Amino acid sequence: MDESTPVRAEEPSYRTALEPRLKFLVPLVVACAMVMESVDQTIITTSIPQMAVSLGESPLRLNVAITSYLLSLAVFIPVSGWIADRFGARSVFCAAVAVFTVGSALCGAATTLPMLVLTRILQGFGGAMMTPVGRLVLLKSFPKSELVTAMSYVAIPALVGPAIGPMIGGFLTTYVTWRWIFYVNVPFGMLGIVLALKYFENFRTDIRTRFDFLGFILCGIGLAALEVALEFGGRHLISDFTEGAIAALAAASLVAYGFYARRKPNPAVDLKIFRIKTFRIGVLAGAICRIGLSSTSFLFPLLLQIPFGFSAFKSGLVTSVLAVGAISMRIVSPPLLRKVGFRAILIINGLITGGMMMGLAMVTLGTPIGIVVCGLFTLGFFRALQFTSMNTLGYSDLVGHDISPGSSLSSVAQQLSMSFGVTISATLLALITSPSSVPTAADFRPVLVIMAIFPIVSVLWFMRLAPEDGALVAGYKMVKRSS
Repeated sequence: MDESTPVRAEEPSYRTALEPRLKFLVPLVVACAMVMESVDQTIITTSIPQMAVSLGESPLRLNVAITSYLLSLAVFIPVSGWIADRFGARSVFCAAVAVFTVGSALCGAATTLPMLVLTRILQGFGGAMMTPVGRLVLLKSFPKSELVTAMSYVAIPALVGPAIGPMIGGFLTTYVTWRWIFYVNVPFGMLGIVLALKYFENFRTDIRTRFDFLGFILCGIGLAALEVALEFGGRHLISDFTEGAIAALAAASLVAYGFYARRKPNPAVDLKIFRIKTFRIGVLAGAICRIGLSSTSFLFPLLLQIPFGFSAFKSGLVTSVLAVGAISMRIVSPPLLRKVGFRAILIINGLITGGMMMGLAMVTLGTPIGIVVCGLFTLGFFRALQFTSMNTLGYSDLVGHDISPGSSLSSVAQQLSMSFGVTISATLLALITSPSSVPTAADFRPVLVIMAIFPIVSVLWFMRLAPEDGALVAGYKMVKRSS
């Protein structure tokens, strides 16, 4: 399919049309699983000092517990679509939730750092399957005209997780024990499996292709090395030479995979899907935008804790307002997209979110907390609207066998862009801060302004959209024709 290929009308029988309650239950189960996965990426950060004491390690070494999880995600997300097509989306989703849940329980029971690392890798494997396969279930459960409403649930976990993860981690570590940051996943995981078995269809493709093992190895090495490079970049935790070698390995592996995938009929990750205009802009321009927007959940809690002196729990309470704003966005996004379409929203909203991030740079210790909370609520609303619009646009013209690889590729881009956001902002903060001191509020301001430029720059790519792009999903043309 290329840019000139018209979007095909589709009229299959959807179970969600026959059972209206599934329009709420299917997205809710997927969203809850994705909240578990996104929370798990951030919940550990506030617990590292206590975990280090318990395991008899230095806090700096505990960084490997975070990195190992991200590595597992990077390696296995690309092949999630093939696995779901081969064994059935419901079966793979339930197995993924089960692996994630067992991995969580084992993480909580870990008595040594090597044991924690191995169990985090297992947990990451489950998370890598859970997120893209959950999106795949959504894409195949709803007609295009109802996809915006369904996908608005999916945007929320990406914002809720980073916002509430540190708060939950700080509370459990302070008042219970760090092990409960992992044990808390067990009942939710078990409930998710029961609900998925009851309400999900076991979508699978009739066309069977052989697993591209060589492509998986090349892509896996490249993405794993890139994730490590992002995790350690600019933090001086390893030598500059080692950082450079890892970055070079990532570049070489990914370039080699690019050449390999062009000649392979059914590669592990099909890059030809980028020929679809709406997918290309939604994923690539969306990644640029997401780099800036995702840094907010990293920078602002640090601003509250280090120069302003907030506790980890109080900082988490304040930043959780971002999640409240994100949830409120659900009600507004479908009618707004029907009214103006993807192009107008992504352009205008990109400028709004960039401007609001710059507004955060103006916050001082003397700023009334009410103003801070209102600002975070509003940013959470517009940020979630941008995420929902970018994600839905990317899927708007995917049909048939493009859906599974599209879900995997989109998940990879989102994971890497969020890592880029944290790494770039952390590196900038380290460069600006005096080596002999901790960051001050003045050090955070230029970093927030620079990161705000990313969503503003992404507008240049969103301007390449035509007003009618994604119209079938947004319902935009139907509104225009009836007026």
